[in-house]
Amino acid sequence: MELTICRTYYEDGTNGRLYADGEFLGFTIELPWRDNAKMESCIPEGRYELAARYSEQFHDHLILKNVPNRSLILIHPANNAIKELRGCIAPVSVLTGPGVGLRSRLVFTTVIEKVYKALHKGEAVHINIKKNLENG
Repeated sequence: MELTICRTYYEDGTNGRLYADGEFLGFTIELPWRDNAKMESCIPEGRYELAARYSEQFHDHLILKNVPNRSLILIHPANNAIKELRGCIAPVSVLTGPGVGLRSRLVFTTVIEKVYKALHKGEAVHINIKKNLENG
């Protein structure tokens, strides 16, 4: 299974369109690009393996493996990148501004169901993060 995020970069945050094997699932919010600075920047574009992860804070969620010079990059619910993310990715239903959205849990639940189903079948799951070429 392949998730894809097509990003658009803004000074105050990064927004994306999220797809699973070509099917549109919703949007994403992230921190702005700040040269991959830990806790301050979204991660570099690229293709990363995803794995299931559990914590008391987020319960079932996802972790990206082998992110250059970064660790604990997660996919979890959040509605405001600056206030709630430290380099992680949050799916949202609606974008309301750069790095800001609404109803994160709704899309997050769909992502978790699809990814966990693929992982339980023994499939590898990757996320491909790239620049949205439609908006330059």
